[in-house]
Amino acid sequence: MKTCLSRILPALFLLCFFIAAVFGCSSFNSYQKTGELKLDCLETPVTVIRDEKGMAYIFAENLDDALAAHGFVTAQDRLFQMELTRLFAEGRISELAGGQAVPLDTRMRTLGFHRNARKHVELLDETSRHFFQRYLDGVNSFIANHPDSLPLEFKLAGIEPSPWNIEDSLAVMYLMSWESAANMTDEIIALMLVEKLGPEKAREIFPLTVNPDDETDGRRSGYSAVDPPGITISRDPLLAAYLENGRMRIGSNNWTVGPRHSPHGKPIVANDPHLDATILPGPWYPVGIITPELRVVGVGIPGMPGIVAGRTEHVAFGITNSYGDAQDLYIETVDPDDPSHFLEGKRSIPFTEIKEFLKIKDKKAEGGIRREEITIRMTSRGPVVSGVLPGLKTDTVVSMRWSPYETMDHDFGFDKLYTAKNVHDIREAIRGVNFIMLNFVFADTAGNIGWQTSGKLPIRSSGNGITPFPVTDDTDNWTGWIPFSEMPQSYNPERGWLGTCNHLTVSSDYPHYYTSHVSPSYRYRRLSELLNEPATKTVDDHWSIQRDRKNLMAERIVPVMASALAGRDDTADMADILDDWDYYDDPASAAPTVFQDVYRRFAFLVFADELGDDLAVAMLKNWYFWQERLMEMVLDSSSPWFDDISTPEVKESRDDLFVKAAVLARNELEQEIGSNPEKWHWGKAHRLTLVSPIRRSGFGSRFLGAGSHPMGGSGETLYRAIYDYDDPFDVTVSASLRMVADLGDEDKVAAVLPGGVSARLFDRHRDDQVESFMSGAKHYWWFSDDAIHRHGKTTLTLAP
Repeated sequence: MKTCLSRILPALFLLCFFIAAVFGCSSFNSYQKTGELKLDCLETPVTVIRDEKGMAYIFAENLDDALAAHGFVTAQDRLFQMELTRLFAEGRISELAGGQAVPLDTRMRTLGFHRNARKHVELLDETSRHFFQRYLDGVNSFIANHPDSLPLEFKLAGIEPSPWNIEDSLAVMYLMSWESAANMTDEIIALMLVEKLGPEKAREIFPLTVNPDDETDGRRSGYSAVDPPGITISRDPLLAAYLENGRMRIGSNNWTVGPRHSPHGKPIVANDPHLDATILPGPWYPVGIITPELRVVGVGIPGMPGIVAGRTEHVAFGITNSYGDAQDLYIETVDPDDPSHFLEGKRSIPFTEIKEFLKIKDKKAEGGIRREEITIRMTSRGPVVSGVLPGLKTDTVVSMRWSPYETMDHDFGFDKLYTAKNVHDIREAIRGVNFIMLNFVFADTAGNIGWQTSGKLPIRSSGNGITPFPVTDDTDNWTGWIPFSEMPQSYNPERGWLGTCNHLTVSSDYPHYYTSHVSPSYRYRRLSELLNEPATKTVDDHWSIQRDRKNLMAERIVPVMASALAGRDDTADMADILDDWDYYDDPASAAPTVFQDVYRRFAFLVFADELGDDLAVAMLKNWYFWQERLMEMVLDSSSPWFDDISTPEVKESRDDLFVKAAVLARNELEQEIGSNPEKWHWGKAHRLTLVSPIRRSGFGSRFLGAGSHPMGGSGETLYRAIYDYDDPFDVTVSASLRMVADLGDEDKVAAVLPGGVSARLFDRHRDDQVESFMSGAKHYWWFSDDAIHRHGKTTLTLAP
């Protein structure tokens, strides 16, 4: 998606510049925020108060009208962002970007978000359907009745918004779920490692997962039972691109502390979801909703009703990705007597074929649009993805199975968070969130705290979801679903706090296979250090924890690395910098730069001689796949992987590779930053650049964006700031929100976005939180009537 959108309107952005210069950036591309507007779907008037940062607080007489107003104000601020997301989810980017987007659209049609959303609509109960529809009534009223207030971006793109329906929202929901799933990428990497090395050798570098809280056995590999799957995948140049292309990289931290850890005697909930925070204004839309029956502030996804992180009068909640394994790839056998059929044992079954048409922007076609037919093949397990997903090129037919398509329910779940009175109500709400695998942490005003995972995961009778499963007969290897009562969870633990950092949360005696794709344990270990301190912690303390930059991975590796580099003319000064480091990834420190560059090059040297450059990079781009394993190898020092097989006359050691990596790093850093290592400040190399989705790079991108900012932290710190392995060190994933909700504070919730509330070009609320986000300053979502009115800057009445 990013590649295609970055090429949209490469010249027309000049029109933006011209319009802004002529009419002034502050007044055009705006909408009405004061006075009165008609909203024909309302039953009673609604008041919308916007605060200093443009956040809308909706005062309504009932939830129905509040939902409609929520849809309306979201459309005011985010309609073009919503449209891009809808086009992406439904495989329609070609309508905007032309033929270059056909492979992307083909992929999205094959994955079938919109196709399955149509099925899901029919299953929703009346309550869930009504919840969606009232929100969309507000969206569609803005589209239909306020054409003069549509975002300028629609004119620049040459498209007009169409009404939204529930299928569109559900397609966005499935897209969100897909982008949070990672197992298929791991399956492809694991498969290629087995093909390259054989199963025994591949096991040596398969992921090691660690649960620091597991008192029985915190370190294990779910890959111990891998067998050759009998398939060959070509290692073409698109492999590495596939492993990242079109997938939102998702992490996050969340935690909650009970009353004895809080100065007010009420629980506190903190959450900072880690997403692609480079695109303005960010993925989350903040809103407040107040009716006689409820009061809620928080963030949701534009195009979907509901709040996914925030607080009410009774509860607070936040989310992270649990990475529950809900995806499997299957190796199908084509019937040699009839290639339109596949085999399940001796049974020959016809592929189901679905014909769909792409509309492709084409100046040469009549009306500027041409149509192209695509054929999607399906087995009884799901769509055939070989030949469709870049990087998955094979003569064998591979299909994909994904649990959300098999667990559609009448319930939505997120709607019930509005009215939850306690942690038990939240747990019941999460029971309905079948479509995405999340860690919810939550608390109530009675002092209870909880953690509960969402989604439905298969119980596998054979195969473990780690490599593609060969279909040899008609036996279903998915025999059922992990019961909700057995999903990972905890309530009111003795230690008084709960938290997740995408780490392994199940113990070695957990009765089901949950996942093999989890974050290394370093962030969670650091969170445990801080929350286990005896002192109570204020909101400011939790805000500081979200910005904590101590790198526990570096704390373990650096002594070994520095020892290897010491005493050599070409690396001794780098060793000195590392020896003097306090292991905080601060932007003014040179040590993080030295460590990160040597570390990533060292990893390549360990693996590339046996894997080859392309496969090594493909694996290394997936940080979670190898970091814990490499740590174990570094600390042991005896691994045969340190020996370079291309030099049989020499046996290289771990320290030899550290030195070689340091020399390579030095050469590049001297060219990029300068000859003095003391000035290799992390913030010079490690920067977050905020861009417009219309112009991500090239001429004009700086004008439409919000600058490039030095950033501390790394992928291994609570203050998350990840860079792509093969494109160091520009930040690609960071906090997309910081929120700390103290249930003892009735006036406000501390929160900040990396961009702002509005997605409209030149709107001051598109990027007016950037400076605070970068500096660590807090903003607030106002909660009480008094606070909202004191901080209100505009008031709009929506009349029936």
